This record gives sequence, structure tokens and C-alpha cells, in this order.
Amino acid sequence: MVTPIARVSTLVLAAATCLPGAALARQHPELPGGPVEGADFRVYDARGRDRSFADLLAAVDRIDALLVGEEHDDVTGHRVESEILLRAAQRLGALAGPEAGRPVVLSLEMFERDVQYVLDEYLQGLITEDQFKRSSRPWERYDTDYRPMLEIARAHRLPVVAANAPRRYVNRVTRLGPASLNDLSEAAKAFLPPLPYPGASERYAGQWNRLMAEMMAPKGDSGSVRSERETAPATPEPPSEAGEEAPRHDLGNALDAQALWDASMAESITQALGRRPGALVVHYAGSFHVQWHTGIPEKVIEYRPGTRVLTVVMQPVTDVGAWSDDEHRDLADFVILTARPDTPPGSEHGVRP
Repeated sequence: MVTPIARVSTLVLAAATCLPGAALARQHPELPGGPVEGADFRVYDARGRDRSFADLLAAVDRIDALLVGEEHDDVTGHRVESEILLRAAQRLGALAGPEAGRPVVLSLEMFERDVQYVLDEYLQGLITEDQFKRSSRPWERYDTDYRPMLEIARAHRLPVVAANAPRRYVNRVTRLGPASLNDLSEAAKAFLPPLPYPGASERYAGQWNRLMAEMMAPKGDSGSVRSERETAPATPEPPSEAGEEAPRHDLGNALDAQALWDASMAESITQALGRRPGALVVHYAGSFHVQWHTGIPEKVIEYRPGTRVLTVVMQPVTDVGAWSDDEHRDLADFVILTARPDTPPGSEHGVRP
């Protein structure tokens, strides 16, 4: 049976005396049509057993941080992300404002720490949206992919965290190594996690090295390639400053740069939990930062032992009913298979019998 997500949410959350789905939709005209569970996406647990969007929502009652890994060009996944934020805040009673219900905080890889004040100015209505976008360096396709989540937060006064390290400092690590951050000013270091930041775990390094080997292998040499090839973020860009001399960066430095991203986002999440006791932080990042419970999840526990973390990884596929142990098993606590844009919404092949 194909079930619209809004219908599922309304039935499951009615006991929470929150706004009904139709009222929420009227409040958020910027949201595209709600994705259809069973056709546009399907929810599984780590072992591939059928779960539901309602199961995912119910799990937020027992956690501190919900870490959602995306593929950045996943059109359907971005629609699901907006629904996760909206319905989780609805369930916890946070839609009535910061003093109502359990606090919900939106945290984003897509904004860097040094624009937090610009983000806050926009959320507070102090600057226009045009000024905000001109000053905050939003990602490409911000309007379609991430604006809906930010507008949900703005409409309901949910705090938003610019969680990522400034790219210029990640680039410095790629070129010169982690120790090069010690040369920065104290003002610059304020946008980074405490130095020295924790590096990659042995397990994470193994995942990274396998990914790099697959990405650099000649086409056809790597056989069946797991999904991390598609979900991994790009390594930081090489130096672009005219005339700049820098040593050739290697995979070790690239992994150190990746670890800086993870540490920055993890520390941002734990800082948000410290500022708002009892809150739920919903964080969005590229899948490689989250999957297999390494990267950000590891760093969150390092910075704040005992934090209750739940991971979700979304993977675009042709058939959301076709779970693959080789591709999807153990990626996260919940794995959401999303329909690629060329998959007809509501088509029968998207529904497992």
C-alpha cells in the first residue's frame, strides 16, 4: 500500500496534540509536495527489515542527536529531510516556539561557523533573505535543497547551527597538515574545534582508504562498488591562491582534512546540546560523515560521552523496494532508500509486495 507521509504522520502524532498535517502544509507553502512513503522512499533498519517513517519519528523520543546522511544531489532525499525536521519538531511540541515542548535544533554541514551571526540575523528578521544569501556563502542549489528546512526553523523559531569548519582552514590542512592550524590567529581558531582536534579512528581510516582506492581505480577494475563512492564528500579543493607554494598533499592530509570536518560538526552538535539541555539536535551532512557510525557519530561521543545518537542514511536508488545487503546493510540505524528523479512517483515497482 502506498501511504502519503502526511497521512502517516497525522495518524501517528495525533496523540501529541500538535498541528495536523494539513495545517502545517498551509504554514509552509515553500515546501514541495510531501514524499509518498512506499513509492518515493522506503525505510529499513540496519539489517534491511521493513520499518516506517513513524518508527523513525518514534525513535526521536529516546535520543539527543539525530544524524542524517545525504547524497547532496538527492532530490527526493531533500524532501524527506524537510519532513523529518518538521515532523520531529511537531512530535516534540517545539513548533509553538522556543519555550514550548522539547527544544529542537537544526544543525547543518551546509553553513560554516564563521557565518553563524549572519544566520542568526536572518532568523531574527534583522536582515533580508537576499542579504542573508549574499553574506552566508550558501551551497549551490540552496533554494531547492536546504531553504525549506531553514524556513521551517525560521517560521517556528527553531535555533539553527552553522556547524562546519570554514573551508579555507580545511583547505589549509589538506595542503599543509593539521599542525598548520596552530599558526592561525586566536580569532580564526574560534571557528574551529579545540586544537589539536581528534583525528580519524582506525576504522574510519580503513573506510576512507578503501574509498580512495576505489575512486582512483581504472574504470571496471573495482568490480561492484559500494555506495560510499557516490556518498563521499569531495576532498577539499587544492590551493587556488596565485603563486602560492605548497607541498603536494597526499591521502593522509586529505583524511586529516576530512577529520577536521567531522570534528567541527560534532563539536557544534555537542555545544548546541550544552546550550539547550534536553534538546534534540537534528544534523544534516554528507553520508560519508555519518554512515557505519564513524566520522561524526564517533566524534560526538568523544566530545560528549553518553550522548544518545541515532543515525539515518539516505541512498537514492531506482527501486526503493530492492534492498541490497552488499550496498545498504549496516549503513546506519535507519536506512532510507529514495527514488531517483527518473523513477515515476507512485509506480508499482517502487513498492515491495
